[in-house]
Amino acid sequence: MKPQHSIWSQPTFHAYLASVGFSGVAIAMQQLLLSWILIGILELPADRVGIIQAAAGIPGLFLLLLGGASADRQDPRALLIRIYLFGPILPLALTGMVAGGFLNVWTVLLWALGMGIVTSYSSPAQQAILNRIAGNDVQRAVTASTVAGYLVQVVGLAVAGQIDRAGLGTVLVVQAVCIGAGAFAVQRLPAGDPPGDDAVRESALRAILAGLRAVYRQKVVFHTLLINFMSSIFNAGAFMTVVPFIIKRIYAGDAALLATVMIAFYGSASISNVLMLRVMPIARPGRVFLILQLSRLPIMGVLWLEPPFWVAVSVLMLWGLNMGITSTLSRTIVQESAAPEFRGRVMSVYSLGLLGSAPLGAIVLGFVIESFGTLNALVPGMAVSIVLFMIGVSVTEVYRYTSPILRGH
Repeated sequence: MKPQHSIWSQPTFHAYLASVGFSGVAIAMQQLLLSWILIGILELPADRVGIIQAAAGIPGLFLLLLGGASADRQDPRALLIRIYLFGPILPLALTGMVAGGFLNVWTVLLWALGMGIVTSYSSPAQQAILNRIAGNDVQRAVTASTVAGYLVQVVGLAVAGQIDRAGLGTVLVVQAVCIGAGAFAVQRLPAGDPPGDDAVRESALRAILAGLRAVYRQKVVFHTLLINFMSSIFNAGAFMTVVPFIIKRIYAGDAALLATVMIAFYGSASISNVLMLRVMPIARPGRVFLILQLSRLPIMGVLWLEPPFWVAVSVLMLWGLNMGITSTLSRTIVQESAAPEFRGRVMSVYSLGLLGSAPLGAIVLGFVIESFGTLNALVPGMAVSIVLFMIGVSVTEVYRYTSPILRGH
């Protein structure tokens, strides 16, 4: 059954993509800016950089659940507007600190903590509002917004990379403008229905606990989140932690070579989502999601054999194609299945799993690298791919999941 109206014909979806684009550029800039300010400008040692980055990032992980509860207890559009109007204050304040000669660890940490709050509150609200905009075409809407996310990530990194040429203050002003433009785009979206009195009166803690219970009750959602979390630790973790060491130690590459590899990876992920738009809706996204988990075994296996560099890059591009599809499909399953009254909270748990798996994967795989060798850190990911496929097929409901749009709902 085809959707009656294409999302591309809806001006509201264009406005939604604009909000994803502008805010995504600002958030992508944050990743590079924080690292470079600490390393390149303040010239801090690696151990202090790691502590500061953890201090800036970990509070945001916990606030994701509160952000999801907030998105369900009020109109997410109104919440996004308030967040994006508050957001520009942070980089502009740091710009003032730079101009006044007060750039130091504490001012940078306050800016980073504030941006973490903006991300934690905006992400669940942005994802929750998508269903209202997409109507029956959730799969294509998720895929299109994912493509936009990958593309603006490249743009944000490119803009932040001009910090040495344009100056820190100029780049921070661009970040502030992007967040403010996100608020303008969200204002073009229609207001949602006000939440019920029970939702408004419900405490934040009770709302979070209710959201966690909703995740557990909806087994296909719970199983998808669990598989995605485990996969992210050893597969996404392998890309973020192991691949940089492979480029440096195995292929004697530098930062520029690593950047080129990452662009090829994320570019392939973007291409895979563009191709998915042509075949959606997918009747059984869970089945494809699990099969692609298993397909990572030969991808990582070839890298483990230390092939010539051009083969390694080709395999990494295949990995990017794979990751682009699995990320979209997992989000699609969760977003299609989540009950409307819990959608913001469910999506906050989804985001928490993705973001929380990164530091855990870095710790585990970093130990494996130093204890057993760089390439051997790919072995856990290969083993996990097999286990997740077998469990997903035989124990969970993910393999049998059917998209509701094709069930006639």
